[in-house]
Amino acid sequence: TITATLECGGNGLGPGFMGAIGNIQWTGTPLRDLLQDCGPLKRGIEVVFFGLDEKVEKIRDNDYPQNFARSLHLTDALREDILLCYEMNGEPLEKEHGFPLRLIVPGWFGISWVKWLNRIEVIDRRYMSKYMAQEYVTLRGEERDGKTIWRMTSVGPMNVKSIIGRAVKFNDGRIRLTGAAWGDGTPIKTVEVKVDDGPWMPAKIDRSPRDKYTWRFFSYDWA
Repeated sequence: TITATLECGGNGLGPGFMGAIGNIQWTGTPLRDLLQDCGPLKRGIEVVFFGLDEKVEKIRDNDYPQNFARSLHLTDALREDILLCYEMNGEPLEKEHGFPLRLIVPGWFGISWVKWLNRIEVIDRRYMSKYMAQEYVTLRGEERDGKTIWRMTSVGPMNVKSIIGRAVKFNDGRIRLTGAAWGDGTPIKTVEVKVDDGPWMPAKIDRSPRDKYTWRFFSYDWA
């Protein structure tokens, strides 16, 4: 059982799509144990997870039935904290959350947490489905020797993000801003707050014991 933040890859892209995130307690069987019991062949490099959800996709002008599927490199799949999950917050998974079984990949965006899981395959080459190679990909420019190189990659580990969720005004005029910061499980060292065109100022982070893959609360008293 672990507690981990689940976030949609599109969360926060605009004012019409906010709040698609939450901390949830997940219970299941470690995927690593299952893979080790199966003994994948040495040439296996990628683990593909197929869900029951299916539709017909047009590929090179022909129609093919396709199940939703995502993959993990075998190295990532052998992490000890990836689960085949059957309980959520102490209750059996509900249908909309993937009953009877879903994949849990702490620190990765929700698109990788395949729901209604019914098949797992270890393959010897990269898996390039619609949701790995065409959709749910990022495009970013990197400056190299005065030139911009555009790199397209599949959505995977969560980006470092933060949000201010509340502002409380005290009698002395101070305004306490509180929010949360999260990422892929890498410890968050600092959070800074900027008001209008002012300088970046260090916020106070809640350092109380918390699961690795959950958000951290922070606060800043603005005078």
